[in-house]
Amino acid sequence: MPISLKRQVYDQCVLPTMTYGCQTWSLTKATTQKLRVAQRAMERKILGIKLAYRVKCSEIRKRTQIQDIVDFVAKQKWKWAGHVARLKDNRWTLRVTEWQPRNGKRSRGRQARRWRDDIVKRKGNTWSRDARDRDEWRRDAEGYILQWMDRAS
Repeated sequence: MPISLKRQVYDQCVLPTMTYGCQTWSLTKATTQKLRVAQRAMERKILGIKLAYRVKCSEIRKRTQIQDIVDFVAKQKWKWAGHVARLKDNRWTLRVTEWQPRNGKRSRGRQARRWRDDIVKRKGNTWSRDARDRDEWRRDAEGYILQWMDRAS
């Protein structure tokens, strides 16, 4: 089977299945690492390259020309954040995004990573107000995605 057909199957079947609901994930280093490892394994399988051949990931990516999965997930999350911020009525998606649980004691240890932490880190606490301007939000998407690409290095 030609690589172009395998790439098409990957883009249309595998990628959407692996990233189902990715808009709601809180991206952590561990999550991104797991996604990249799985994608590299699939790319090696597509090309018929064994791990023992010690072919660089960049070379494999050049041959398959498949989009990076973390890049895809970051784009989807950024789009979803803009969509949620632009909601006008009192839907549950907006309410859940802004919800701050205040009952009970906090658990010990480091604070759990929340969905909005990535976006707040990039845009600040006024991200929901900034997202109402679609053009500016789309321009800022590239910087948000590059932040995840830098973490891979």
